[in-house]
Amino acid sequence: MAKPEVKEAYPSGDDEGLTQQQYLTFMLGGETFAIGILAIKEIIEYGNLTEVPRMPEFIRGVINLRGAVVPVIDLSARFGKRATQVARRTCIVILEVDNGDGDTQDIGILVDAVNEVLEIPESDIEPAPSFGASIKSQFINGMGKVNERFVIILDIGHILLIDELSALAAGQPEMEEAIAQDDEA
Repeated sequence: MAKPEVKEAYPSGDDEGLTQQQYLTFMLGGETFAIGILAIKEIIEYGNLTEVPRMPEFIRGVINLRGAVVPVIDLSARFGKRATQVARRTCIVILEVDNGDGDTQDIGILVDAVNEVLEIPESDIEPAPSFGASIKSQFINGMGKVNERFVIILDIGHILLIDELSALAAGQPEMEEAIAQDDEA
């Protein structure tokens, strides 16, 4: 799959000076979610996933992405729901996440299907609800209004907490060993 075109937020041209932000929308458990496009590095087909022992339940495994070990998070499991069932449209969205040291780390998130890139003006984004959402409100950055429906805009920084990223990095020799064994097979 090709990476969606990335554009920075830009003025909409109206007198109020509102900005529009682009979001990649995707399906997860029958619901539509969105992530700011600037965090997305690429989208790849599901496959060649290596399971790693003793990882948290929401970490599906790792992939070898051009020689780099990239952990893959099952968002559905991360949200406390059942694990994603792999189907024809299942894919991995590769995100570039700040690891807290000024460096970035690539993390994959498993989604049911990628939809499209939408521009959602700031004026159409409501704050995260304090109740009623099917996932923890700390994971939600806002609710975008699109065609009379809401799209849940995720806060990747809270979903992939720095402490958990550090724990992943500490377990990386184990991950690299699992990939090396997989490559030999």
